[in-house]
Amino acid sequence: MLYRFKSQATADVVMLEANARQLLDIMGKSSAPKGILTAGEIPGALSALEAALQNDTTQNKHNHDSFAAENHAEDAERQHVGLHQRAKPLMDMLKRSAADGKDVVWGV
Repeated sequence: MLYRFKSQATADVVMLEANARQLLDIMGKSSAPKGILTAGEIPGALSALEAALQNDTTQNKHNHDSFAAENHAEDAERQHVGLHQRAKPLMDMLKRSAADGKDVVWGV
């Protein structure tokens, strides 16, 4: 399943379900198939994401991601997509939406 995040301030951001659920959990939102992040909630969500990225970066050596496997091949490390890479498009959407006072929705 895919999650499609929508805002009137930006283009859509599409993510795989597992990645979207992880980011929604970090932001303190339900990972239900449908939801909304109001313009007023966005600053708190951004702070939570930034804190998670900072924590993940300081504690993990594998592409800045606690979900990376130990002792894997170098090729796998180069192909691994870290938390900071997964979060960046959504964080950009949130920043632009907050600047325009627009909500972010998914599943609608």
